[in-house]
Amino acid sequence: MKTNFIANLQAGTTLDNEPFLLHDLVRRKTKDGRPYLLCTLRDKTGQLGGVFWDVPDYIDSWTKTGLVILVTGRLTNFKESLQLNLTDINPATQVSMSDFLPSSRRPSAGMLAELKMRIKSLAQPWQDLVAAIMLDEALLPLLVEAPAARGMHHAYIGGLLEHTLSMVAIAEMLASHYDYVNKDLLISGTLLHDIGKTIEYTISGEFSYSEDGRLVGHIVRAIVMVETAAAKLDFPENDLRQLIHLIASHHGTQEWGSPVVPKTLEAILLHQIDLLDSRVQGFMDHIHNDTADETWTTKSSPMFQTELRRPDNMP
Repeated sequence: MKTNFIANLQAGTTLDNEPFLLHDLVRRKTKDGRPYLLCTLRDKTGQLGGVFWDVPDYIDSWTKTGLVILVTGRLTNFKESLQLNLTDINPATQVSMSDFLPSSRRPSAGMLAELKMRIKSLAQPWQDLVAAIMLDEALLPLLVEAPAARGMHHAYIGGLLEHTLSMVAIAEMLASHYDYVNKDLLISGTLLHDIGKTIEYTISGEFSYSEDGRLVGHIVRAIVMVETAAAKLDFPENDLRQLIHLIASHHGTQEWGSPVVPKTLEAILLHQIDLLDSRVQGFMDHIHNDTADETWTTKSSPMFQTELRRPDNMP
């Protein structure tokens, strides 16, 4: 049973067979050839760096990322961040993965209620199309749990739904601010643009790509899902084409994975909304994952390629 969570740890604390998810692992050797391990440990509250000197052979043979392990060691401050100096590692059994994978701070029930409200606000035939896809009994549990990404932003349980609803709120504002925006098209495209990620990712010891995610990808999968639902509803052909363009182009460039670039007002808005929300949350995720209680983060952000400054009004 897990009793010590990363968010509450302090330098000087000793851990004895405390379970953590082994998120990252690098095997190295000292100058005189002795093996050691550098690792990143995770639980639902954050991440923690660790180092294991003079690694016994029996440990090196079974350790791999994605496993929940029992660690023993002492916490110290290293380069202004907490680090765990490990003295032993053992495999863990009978663990609850909910203790180790990060989750959205928003309750899933509240997000689901907001999703239904957003769908109900759409005019027909958009409402029926979006509801047929997103509220499908088989898909809905996947939507509630899916992350929006594996690492850069919203990389936690419920992250996809949180990201989608945040984008819809921005889309609502922009549709009211700019002239000539087809609001129902923009909101529908925003709701559905990443729906393929419900199938693209799997959740086990970590967030990883499914077979479908590797071979098909979430953009193509989303288009197939939309076309299948539209065919059953006799959805208008021109509206369907416009909606598919939003999904196909939402990454913005072919270099970023979109088969086409945005060519309509709604597609341009969707790409920028997606970029904005992912960047802001990527900033916040990096701030939250940095364990140092300092104005500046101790590590460079993978998204922004620099250290980041905490907002002054952030507790």
